[in-house]
Amino acid sequence: MKTKFVFLILLFLILASCDSKTDADVTSAPLAEETKLNVSYGTNNQQVFDLYLPANRSKTTTKTLILVHGGGWIGGDKNDMNNIVNIIKQNLPKYAIANINYRLATQGNYAFPMQINDVNAVFLALKNGNFAISDNFGFIGVSAGGHLSLLQSYTNNTDNSINMVASIVGPTNFKDSNYINNPAWIANYLALTGVNFNDNPIYFEQLSPLYKANPTSPATILLYGNADPLVPTTQGQDLHEKLNLLGVYNEFKLYNGGHGNWTAQDQLDAYTSLVNFIKLKL
Repeated sequence: MKTKFVFLILLFLILASCDSKTDADVTSAPLAEETKLNVSYGTNNQQVFDLYLPANRSKTTTKTLILVHGGGWIGGDKNDMNNIVNIIKQNLPKYAIANINYRLATQGNYAFPMQINDVNAVFLALKNGNFAISDNFGFIGVSAGGHLSLLQSYTNNTDNSINMVASIVGPTNFKDSNYINNPAWIANYLALTGVNFNDNPIYFEQLSPLYKANPTSPATILLYGNADPLVPTTQGQDLHEKLNLLGVYNEFKLYNGGHGNWTAQDQLDAYTSLVNFIKLKL
């Protein structure tokens, strides 16, 4: 009877060992590439993002780039960023990509703080979700999306998990004389925020990445045009100079042309610079 009992114990241990090996094999199996479209992060139908997850990703090594589209805070769509999605896939295949939509401003439904809350909500959803990605993030924004990316990276980065940010023709300073001396922009401010600039200039300072930059801000790349009718050259130059004073690593490039309407050669240089910056800082 004793021999039989010992045999049963040995058999149990062998089977348990086999089961454990099977579980370990499943756990360590490489993850396949995956695309998740229109992932919801809120109750509004505009609160969705596309997520591109690379093969062989892990919570310790996989870095994530969050893309934020432009459109003057009142328009645009994540599909406008598909060219950048493709550039990242081709040049940085090991990176995850989140391409986001946010609630667009309408009359009486103001852009701020609504939109920065949406950008931060996506950031937190990615950090806290079960996506097998690390706490190592970067932001890329175009125009209004550049502004939102900078503001997010400079104000909602308490754990320093945002390690780089790229602004492509994004506004940085709403107190710039080029804006406050332009009646069209002042009217635009009121429509976007419901706040009159002359009544509350500090409010617009709080919305300006230039005034939120600090010595712990993440590495920043700024890509701007020298004949932009929407975003004056000073928007990129002033932030570049501020970051230099703060000792924050940054790169500033000024191309011939308007609001991203640059020559094919300059656009190639911009995207090459962006990819190299990501490789260096993220």
